[in-house]
Formats: sequence, structure tokens, C-alpha cells
Amino acid sequence: MARAGLTADRVTLAGAELADEVGLEHVTMSAVARRLGVKDASLYVHVRGLEDLRGRIALLAADEKTVRVAEATAGRAGKDALVAFANAWRTYARAHPGRYSATQIPMRIDPELAARAPGPRRAVELTYSMLRAYALAEPDLTDAARLVRSTLHGFVSIEAAGGFAHARPAESSWTRCLDALHALLERWPASCEGDSS
Repeated sequence: MARAGLTADRVTLAGAELADEVGLEHVTMSAVARRLGVKDASLYVHVRGLEDLRGRIALLAADEKTVRVAEATAGRAGKDALVAFANAWRTYARAHPGRYSATQIPMRIDPELAARAPGPRRAVELTYSMLRAYALAEPDLTDAARLVRSTLHGFVSIEAAGGFAHARPAESSWTRCLDALHALLERWPASCEGDSS
């Protein structure tokens, strides 16, 4: 019988909090059960196992990050939107490192659960919406979205790992990276697809 008050959402949140504290790779069913003060078996009434739990953490994080990005970019366009988008992304990754890492790991997520979670789909919509000010058409729009994601993820991942040991403040580099990203998006190179030279 399920313990009163224990739900899939509560188990997921406990796993997410633990991931932020100790890292996603250290989240186990036993650790989550200890955190909730229940036996391991109690969790399996609500989640199917560790992979299911990690998938749920990823969907929770995607929803949370998307809400923050949407709030930050509302009513903004161009460089203002890009900077707000990037800063919201970075702030979330810093505040929730375990949850953030869950959003970057390919995993099998229950298709029914994924279909009900708006975060991943909304994240793509927000990225494309933010990029519309740069007047890009496909396939450049998708390429630009991938560039933005790669730039932001690369920076926050290196920063989280302590990889910016240079005396120059990471904040200064972050600002210049966003300046450079904006400049590149404004002057997106012409496509060479189909060029036989």
C-alpha cells in the first residue's frame, strides 16, 4: 500500500532536490527513500525505477527553466531578448545544477508522461521566438537555435566544473560572449548548401 502523502510528484521533487545537492549521478532510489523517510519499495508504487525518476526530474527541470526563460523574455526582442534568455538559462543552471544536468542527458522517458509535459516543447518554441528578431529562415533558424543552445550550455557547464580559472572574471566573458553571439546572429552567413565549389 502507498504511504499517505507520497505521490509521483513528491518523489520527483525529492529526487530533484537531491540531484541539486549531490549531483544527478549520485541520485539513487535508496537515497530518495531515505530523504522521504520511507522504504525503497514504497517508491516503486509511484515511479518505475531510477531511469523513470531521472526522466521525471528532467521534465520537471525543463518545465521550471522554461517558465523562467518565458518570464525573462516576455515583451523583449533582439539583443534584449537574447540577453534575458541567456541570463535566465544561466541563473537556472547555477541554482539547480542537478536538475539542469538532467535536461542535458538523453534518456528514455515515458512517452505518455513526456506528452503531458510542456517544458521541452515550450523551450523550443521560446528559442525560435527569441530568434525571430534576427529574420532567419530555415534551415538557418534551426542552425542558430543549435548555436545558441551549444554556446549557453557550454559556458554554464564549464563554469559549473570550475573551468574558468583565468583572472578575468567569468561575468565579463559571459557579457562579451553574448555580444558576440548577437553580432553573429545579426550577420548570419549565407548558406553554402548546394554550392559545388
